[in-house]
Amino acid sequence: MISALVTLLLTLFLSLNKDGTIQDITVENAPDTKPVPNVGGVGILVGVLAGWSMLLHELNLWVVLPMSALFAVSLMGDMKGLAPKKKLIAQFIAAILMILGTGLAWYWWLPVLLFIVWMTNLYTLMDGADGLAGGMAMFGFTMYGFAALRSGAVAGEAFAMTCFTAGAAAMAFLYYNFHPAKVLMGEAGSIPLGFLSATLGVLGWSQGYWPFWFPVLVFSPFIIDATATLLMHMRRGASPQQRSSGHYYQRLLESGWSHQSTVILEYILMFFSGASAIWGLSQDSAMQGNLLASWGAVYIALSMWVDKRWRNHQQESR
Repeated sequence: MISALVTLLLTLFLSLNKDGTIQDITVENAPDTKPVPNVGGVGILVGVLAGWSMLLHELNLWVVLPMSALFAVSLMGDMKGLAPKKKLIAQFIAAILMILGTGLAWYWWLPVLLFIVWMTNLYTLMDGADGLAGGMAMFGFTMYGFAALRSGAVAGEAFAMTCFTAGAAAMAFLYYNFHPAKVLMGEAGSIPLGFLSATLGVLGWSQGYWPFWFPVLVFSPFIIDATATLLMHMRRGASPQQRSSGHYYQRLLESGWSHQSTVILEYILMFFSGASAIWGLSQDSAMQGNLLASWGAVYIALSMWVDKRWRNHQQESR
């Protein structure tokens, strides 16, 4: 409740404070062109930290401190602009600090490092439609919380509250961000949320609350779309650091789907991927493998459907 209330009130104050230092800008790949206050990330992160202040003895500083540093770097980028390489270096440093602080075995360092950095970046890549990134955070962190409670561990309850706090802040942000958005989260919101989605996923895995596939399936609506788009982008010879276009949610919008319908479809995917992931935790390894294979088939079918719809629209508009 505290995180949601702080996010609501602070975001409202910042959006109305036109004399502030945070610029009102339009996100580069957003469908709208009207400038919208880019202050939502401040409201989200302050709300999360306010909620976490009630859990001081349970917090992992190797998550909080790197996340806060990324927030500061990203906010600077929103306000004054920052070279992509500098932001990427900051993300690698934050991920390394988290890994060293968590004490993972050395053979996990590289895959976990790449996972954290990729999750951090894909949130920014997918923050191109009103309500999309905020919705993914709300569903994803809430599913983390339920899975931690399900583990039955005493420490799992505090970890669950850590996750629920982030989900509550994202839900409050959606009050301003659902289409048509009154406020955007900017990189000050998307980058820390991406980092948090990865690091809480890694922590839950390292503490035995879930297997490594769990956070991947929970956040699969973002992971699949961003990864597939980046691979197609690189196949055309573009730089990986260049913002990608042609995401599947963008193709749906371009082919005539309304903004609300597109985001609601994404919400349905987010809910069922997370709910099925929680269900899969109680199944044996064979059933878990079938679950992942089934979702792979779902995403292949959806991508083929969106591609066909988009190609037909392109032909009709010529």
